[in-house]
Amino acid sequence: MTIIADSGSTKTEWIVGEHADLSVITKGINPVRDTKEEILDIISTELMPKLLSTPARHQPDTAIRQSDTTEIHQSDITEIHFYGAGCVPPFSQSVKEVLEDLFPQAKVHVHSDLLGAARALCGREEGIACILGTGSNSCLCKGGEIVSNISPLGYILGDEGSGAVLGRTLLSEMLKGKLQSLWNDFTLEYGLTIPDIINKVYRQPQANRFLASLVPFIKKHTDKPSVKDMVVNEFTHFLERNVIPYGRPDLPVNFVGGVANAFPDEIHAACTFCGLKVGKITARPAEEIRKYHFYVI
Repeated sequence: MTIIADSGSTKTEWIVGEHADLSVITKGINPVRDTKEEILDIISTELMPKLLSTPARHQPDTAIRQSDTTEIHQSDITEIHFYGAGCVPPFSQSVKEVLEDLFPQAKVHVHSDLLGAARALCGREEGIACILGTGSNSCLCKGGEIVSNISPLGYILGDEGSGAVLGRTLLSEMLKGKLQSLWNDFTLEYGLTIPDIINKVYRQPQANRFLASLVPFIKKHTDKPSVKDMVVNEFTHFLERNVIPYGRPDLPVNFVGGVANAFPDEIHAACTFCGLKVGKITARPAEEIRKYHFYVI
């Protein structure tokens, strides 16, 4: 039995079995951010109780789309393909070691989330695959492999179009007065003062996740032209810096990620402005990656 996992900084989806016999959502795993001990804790306390027949304590952050009575044993797992944010050498080694320790019968493969996006969106065809989630990334791919990649550089130097950058832009525009009309709604919804925001952005860990958590508020207010324009401008910036340089306007541009799934109209508007065609916008890359492994290879 095979496990296919797709992990971002916020959540991980684990699909077990060729026919998606079981699907589990756990916290996100990013080995650049998380220690080996933290990775072990997430997998052992949130994933393993759902796979094993032994009783386990309830995990409030774990969701499952099947009866809790499903019983799968460690020895049933013979192969694992884990696609994750930050899963590049040498950081990916910690994920591989944890999975090999927990599933000693399994052959473990750890890949980047970008390769997962390429295989989910383009299969073995030539194409452009993009991630718009907490962070952003892109690649030119062919034959199920990455041909070229422009470094995303993170939300301080890059990550254009990502949830973190959208949240950062929203706060900047509100606090500098351009989107002042949203401030009352924002404070009512989040209960944050300006000092609270400064503290979360500059002093608390994982500021990118806090900034990305503001995406639902942005989505709720895209009926306002100024907010919609802000989102389209950010996606246009992403395309100009991370897609157009591939020099392949003939290829459709495909997207995965929560931000991409939340703003399809704005993605189409940005691509039209840049003279590009939109391909797929996929909400569940793990399901598409499963199809790649079982029906393409």
